[in-house]
Amino acid sequence: MAFERPQIIRPPSEWKSYFLPLTKGCSNNTCTFCGYYGSKLRIRDQEEVKDEVDAVALYKNAGVVIPSMPGIVYEIAHGWDGKRVFLQDGDALVYPFEKLKGILEHLNEKFPALERVAAYATPRDLLRREADELEELKRLKLGILYQGVESGDDEILEKVKKGANHDEMVEAGRKAKDAGITLSVTVILGLGGVAHSHRHAMETARVLTEIDPDYGGALTLTLRPGPPMYDEWKQGEFSMLSPFQILEELEVIIENSDFTDCFFSSMHASNYLAVRGRLPREKERMLKEVRDILAKRDPSLLRPEFLRGM
Repeated sequence: MAFERPQIIRPPSEWKSYFLPLTKGCSNNTCTFCGYYGSKLRIRDQEEVKDEVDAVALYKNAGVVIPSMPGIVYEIAHGWDGKRVFLQDGDALVYPFEKLKGILEHLNEKFPALERVAAYATPRDLLRREADELEELKRLKLGILYQGVESGDDEILEKVKKGANHDEMVEAGRKAKDAGITLSVTVILGLGGVAHSHRHAMETARVLTEIDPDYGGALTLTLRPGPPMYDEWKQGEFSMLSPFQILEELEVIIENSDFTDCFFSSMHASNYLAVRGRLPREKERMLKEVRDILAKRDPSLLRPEFLRGM
């Protein structure tokens, strides 16, 4: 079956990157809240990936367009500066190591100005990699990995079928950091519902502290038809948090996380309130921003629902 190019789903910080698909879908397709739920992982042929790299290099160096290449290749490449590449899709680090190494070597050869390659990585992707493999990928400019932690609470992680527990999340994140790879992790506000809100926030602060990432991001749970959690919510089996309860979780996480030096933000479009800053240095300022909104409880101070999205 021919490889079908995935939609571009990428971290906000990768907006300047060239989006190079290695896979489609996600190897951990059981998360009950996720749009990848039930998706089938597809691995793109290595030679096809290299052909796309060659085509982009030819286009950037000589302005030549190969008719057989999808138009999206040239749409992305047109304004690209040759410095950053984001490997798609949901967990490109699942790609076979020797083939992944070959693709990174090819990228470095074709784009001498390349500064950084990035990818999403599930905890399982990181745990299955040997330390020397991650170090080799780092040498080939795999500079940052984005890990979805979601929660630090084992009961919640099991319920949403994340495929890793608290300790495995920590081990995976530390493994990337030990290899010298910048680590960005995300957590999901509201994932425990009303019943487990405080525990979710406290345990998430604990897992963030133990991982000690370079970057941390909070998203807010947003449910769409398809994944099982949407049905649970519609059937009254899961209670979503109100906007201000979401902010209370954010407050708990910021207050109780203890980082060495982490840029932490809630700038994602799913959130009701955007705060950002370096922790621990700017903790008091960030907490004040959240607490001021909580004290006023004025919905007009929050991002309106029609502007929120994943």
